[in-house]
Amino acid sequence: MSRPTLFVEVHILQSLPPSNVNRDDSGTPKQAVYGGARRARVSSQAWKRATRTEYAKQVPEADRATRTKRIAGLLSQRLARPLTEGGAGLETGPADRLAAALLEPLGIAKSAKKDDQSAYLLFFGKKQLDDLVRLLDGRAAELAALPDDDLKNEVKKLSVVQTLSTGHPAEVALFGRMVADLPALNVDASVQVAHALSTHAVRTEFDYYTAVDDENTDDHGAGMIGTVEFNSSTLYRYAVLGVHQLRDNLSDADEARRAAVRFVDAFTRSMPTGHQNSFAHRTLPHLVLLTVRADQPVNLVSAYEEPVTGVTGLASESVVRLADELKAVGETWGDEPLRTLATYTAEGDKITEVFGSSLPFPALLDSVDALVGQWLADGEIAPAGTTGTGAR
Repeated sequence: MSRPTLFVEVHILQSLPPSNVNRDDSGTPKQAVYGGARRARVSSQAWKRATRTEYAKQVPEADRATRTKRIAGLLSQRLARPLTEGGAGLETGPADRLAAALLEPLGIAKSAKKDDQSAYLLFFGKKQLDDLVRLLDGRAAELAALPDDDLKNEVKKLSVVQTLSTGHPAEVALFGRMVADLPALNVDASVQVAHALSTHAVRTEFDYYTAVDDENTDDHGAGMIGTVEFNSSTLYRYAVLGVHQLRDNLSDADEARRAAVRFVDAFTRSMPTGHQNSFAHRTLPHLVLLTVRADQPVNLVSAYEEPVTGVTGLASESVVRLADELKAVGETWGDEPLRTLATYTAEGDKITEVFGSSLPFPALLDSVDALVGQWLADGEIAPAGTTGTGAR
C-alpha cells in the first residue's frame, strides 16, 4: 500500500516591467520557444535561489542553511571559538587541522585551485556544524594534538556522516541536497520549481545608455557608452511542495507545517536580482493560486501553449486562461483539486466561480497553515468550505 501524499501547488501570474532578471552567458535575458513562440524565461535555479534568500529572512541566523565550498573554514571557526561560546577554544592551526580531519569521511576533495575550499558546493545547516563540535565531547584539544594516523583513526569512531545526515534545517528539507561522492548525505527535495515562462511572445530590446564624467568640463561627450538587453513580460510561475516528503525530511510535524507556510510566502514574494539596480523590477503578483492535491501535481502552463495576445494588457487575459485551464483539466481528467485558494485582483464571474473568492494574502497563508496542519495530524483534508473564507 502506497503512503498518503499531499501536494500544495503554487501558480502565480506576475508582470515584470522592462528588466533582465536572469541572463545567459552573453547577457541576453533567458528565453525559450513554447507553442511555437519565443517566450521570456526565468530559470528554476534563479527563482529557487531567490526563494531561499527570501525564506532565510524569516529564520534566525543560527537556524539557517548555507551552500558553500568553505565548510572547512566555517567548522574551523567554530572550533576556535571560546568554550563559553560553544566552541573548542583551539588556536587557528590546530582548529584547521582538526576540521580537515573531521570532514575527511565526507570524501569532499579539496579544490585543485584553492586548498581552503572543497571541490564542490555543499548545502548544510549552520547548526549541524555546531553538532559536529559537540560530537567531540570536550576532546578537541586532545584530538588536535594526535599524529595524523592516530587522529584519522579516532575520527573514524565519530558519527560525522550521521551528524550531517540528520537535523536538517528547513531549507535543506525543502530544496534537497545531492552529494555524488557520498549518497548517505543525499536529501530528496520536497519542492519542485518550474522555469517561469511568459504567457505571451516577447521580443528582446536594447537599452543604449551613456555615463557622464562629472569632473570633465572640457569634453561634453559621454565618459562611457554601453548597452544592456531587456524585455518585459507577464510570467506564469509554478512550484509544488510535497508535504509528505517535507515531513519525512524534518521528522517534526509542527516544523513541517511552519516550513510549508513560509515556503508559500517566500516563493510568492521572491524576485531574482539580476540588473535590479538598473530596472527596479520588483513587483507583486496579479494572482496567487494554490491547488491542493492528494494524487499528483498538475502544471497548468498548457493554458499558454497558444500565446496570449491581449490588446489592452496581458495580465487579465492570462488570469482568465488559467481559470479555463484549471476547469478543463478537472472536467477532462476528473482531476479536481481537494482545495483551491486564491489571492487576486482580477474581476469576473468566471474567475470567482473557478478560483473562489479572493482572500487577502495573509488569510491565504492562514488557510495553508490550517490545511497542512490538518493533514499532518489526521492524514486527510476536510471537505471544501470548512477551512478559510473563500476556499473551495
